[in-house]
Amino acid sequence: MKKYIPVYVRVPVLFALVFMALEYFIDSGDRPAFIKYPLVSIFLAVFLFLQIAIEIVVLAIDRVTYSILTDAQRKQLDDAEALDFRESAWYKKLSNFFNKSKPIEEEGTILMNHDYDGIKELDNVLPPWWVNLFYACIVFALIYLVRFHILEGKDQKAEFDTEMAEARLAVEEYKKTAKDLIDENTVAQLTEPAEIAEGKAVFQANCIPCHRPDAGGAIGPNLTDEYWLLGGGIKNVFHTITEGGRDGKGMVAWKGMLKPSEIQLVASYVLSLKGSNPKDPKEPQGDVWVDDVKAPQTAK
Repeated sequence: MKKYIPVYVRVPVLFALVFMALEYFIDSGDRPAFIKYPLVSIFLAVFLFLQIAIEIVVLAIDRVTYSILTDAQRKQLDDAEALDFRESAWYKKLSNFFNKSKPIEEEGTILMNHDYDGIKELDNVLPPWWVNLFYACIVFALIYLVRFHILEGKDQKAEFDTEMAEARLAVEEYKKTAKDLIDENTVAQLTEPAEIAEGKAVFQANCIPCHRPDAGGAIGPNLTDEYWLLGGGIKNVFHTITEGGRDGKGMVAWKGMLKPSEIQLVASYVLSLKGSNPKDPKEPQGDVWVDDVKAPQTAK
């Protein structure tokens, strides 16, 4: 037997309505209610099961009832259901809304006087959906005109530029706290005892073959005096460790072996050793480096 609304439409639509109602009325924060509250999931599962069970039972009853009818009764029932569907008030309203044109049987009443080789023109109305869409476009255009040309609202390009500027600021803020995104321009000297201890561990694991455990210098220069071959201060030392020393005879670049945060730690540790006076230090190399914040920097 024919149905006004098929079961494959009724079940999902009703389930979706219940699901959306639960999500709307249950405050679950930033997580869906059926995930945050297990009881909601259980209720939805039971509800869906009951829906399917009821549809199966009703379908079985209908089939049994339909099977015991005679052919004449079945035809009479089908014709009655089809007629009831066509004559129902909501169907007529829907049909009239979407189709106000004259049926073929009545086209003779709207024929125009234009005739070209037997081709005649009908004075039929446009489909209501097309007319309503046309009016909606006019309303949208007026709103757009006022919003963006009279009130000078932001267009898509302006919104994009604003969002990109905000994103750049967010990236810069993130870089300030992201340890391994620092470079020689943003690095800062660390002074906390725990950070110095971490830098010492990195130094002892990688640097003592060339600089000795006390940083007094062996193959490499003494790191405890005020003389520097490639510049002192946290930025210069960070750059030297990262990119390496002088071409062909200096320290290798450590950027492939140490993270930027580890280079910052070991550079801060090295700077903390100034004036520690190790036993039998290597002779000074390079030039005296003075922090340019306090005094002009000496060229090297």
